[in-house]
Amino acid sequence: MDNAFLPLLIPDVGEAKNFTDAAAAVGYLRSLYDDAVQFLEAGFAETIEDGRPKGRYRAFYPEIRFSMASHAPVDSRLSFGHVVRPGTYATTVTRPDLFANYLRQQIDLVLENHHVPVTVGPSDTPMPLHFAMAGKSVPQEGALEFPLRDVFDTPDLATTNDDIVNGYVVPAPDGSLPLAPFTAQRVDYSLARLSHYTATEAEHFQNHVLFTNYQFYVEEFEAIARLALGDPESGYTSFVGPGNFEISSPDQEMPQLPKLPQMPTYHLKRPNSAGITLVNIGVGPSNAKTATDHIAVLRPHAWLMVGHCAGLRNSQRLGDFVLAHAYLREDHVLDDDLPLWVPIPPLAEIQIALQEAVADVSRLEGYELKRIMRTGTVATIDNRNWELRDQSGPVQRLSQSRAIALDMESATIAANGFRFRVPYGTLLCVSDKPLHGELKLPGMASDFYRTQVSRHLEIGIRAMELIREMPLERIHSRKLRSFEETAFL
Repeated sequence: MDNAFLPLLIPDVGEAKNFTDAAAAVGYLRSLYDDAVQFLEAGFAETIEDGRPKGRYRAFYPEIRFSMASHAPVDSRLSFGHVVRPGTYATTVTRPDLFANYLRQQIDLVLENHHVPVTVGPSDTPMPLHFAMAGKSVPQEGALEFPLRDVFDTPDLATTNDDIVNGYVVPAPDGSLPLAPFTAQRVDYSLARLSHYTATEAEHFQNHVLFTNYQFYVEEFEAIARLALGDPESGYTSFVGPGNFEISSPDQEMPQLPKLPQMPTYHLKRPNSAGITLVNIGVGPSNAKTATDHIAVLRPHAWLMVGHCAGLRNSQRLGDFVLAHAYLREDHVLDDDLPLWVPIPPLAEIQIALQEAVADVSRLEGYELKRIMRTGTVATIDNRNWELRDQSGPVQRLSQSRAIALDMESATIAANGFRFRVPYGTLLCVSDKPLHGELKLPGMASDFYRTQVSRHLEIGIRAMELIREMPLERIHSRKLRSFEETAFL
């Protein structure tokens, strides 16, 4: 039989239903999603066993939609949980098991703020086989006697993009507008990438994410995690490393992968994902963009950069802290998604939490805090060896921008936080002063790392604990929202 003329096989899908209860709506989403996945898995197994397809298998993502007919205003203090004008809004959904708490919360807010039911049913968006079978082996194209794409839907990059978060929103063919910042395909794509780059599954990621650019922080994070697991009052329940190895007591051995992934990731877990994730993104803006592109779909409550930087002022000392309140963006990796003319504002809630954390850990406050911390512009570049070029141009730009520190990741992480509506912040530690003859040399570095890494990471964790205590609507500031936003955070 010519594969082009295979009969279309689809599952018996449930009908669309209206809900005024968020938990019931999520329950139905899970049922629809599970039915679609099971249909594709069974079809794939049958096709592999028979050696030839019986038909073209197609299943669909579930979707949520609701319609608003009124211009009635909602609470003007809200930054999410509502829409700004009448219309129909819809989003496809994947992994409702993973996103159950998020979905319940967002649906609850829509129900509360607009007093209309939400409709849950099958969408018309096919579910790719590779995403339905995430974590399971799917043969590469050419490994079978028939083209896989003739029998199953495969990932389509044309519909896996950042148009919604980048503001290039046009109504769907049925006239509906986006209800959430990411489509199901975009989320599935990032979940697969996260597993690849971090060697941990999405289930382990916590709502508070620290990014660093040195392995030393990872070693210190594990030491802090073990202390927390030994303290029944800490609230932390387990610690997860690459390979999804998980320990729940301080004396347990943490197995090690024979080969670490590109971005080793570690999770100090609390109930309801309220713990802290640390990602070692390594050096460079490309890695910083890659990590944040994919973690963003998990909708974390905050992410912070806690890494090393070059101090640019003679008054700074090795080990001093830099609290970024502005960014000079010369990383270039986001220029097409977020033009350079877009300002990246400091977020008051994050800035205050970081400053309070520095004060708590250092036991300094007020004017005395200025001895070890400086607030100002951080420049992020894409050339690690910028010092080897003619200094006149770079130094003049750094001086004109009032930059006090330079690195290769912070502006990228902040800019992607702004783009994805994820609260962001930066606290760096001065590890060298290249403009003043203090280069990062092995002897200096080892002494610096020994004395400063622990305190720096402790400050980052303390800041996240302060942020965790804030109400969600306070963390997710209105300044991150554009003219017409999705109702879902």
